[in-house]
Amino acid sequence: MKSKFKVKGLDCANCASQLERAIQKLEGIESANISFMTEKMEIEYDETRKNDIIQKVKKVIKKEEPDVTIEEV
Repeated sequence: MKSKFKVKGLDCANCASQLERAIQKLEGIESANISFMTEKMEIEYDETRKNDIIQKVKKVIKKEEPDVTIEEV
């Protein structure tokens, strides 16, 4: 399953890249793509664990980039 999010508060393209790599390491994530320019993130994951995975993604974002927020679109 794929979900798209609006990403707010990213400072630079390098930050987006680091965040993307951290999210891709999460169990259940098939792919993650964060665009600094458009402020969008798309993740593909195991749909049977959607809530769990989204909570883990939010936790990683808070750890890596505390000022960044995401909102599903």
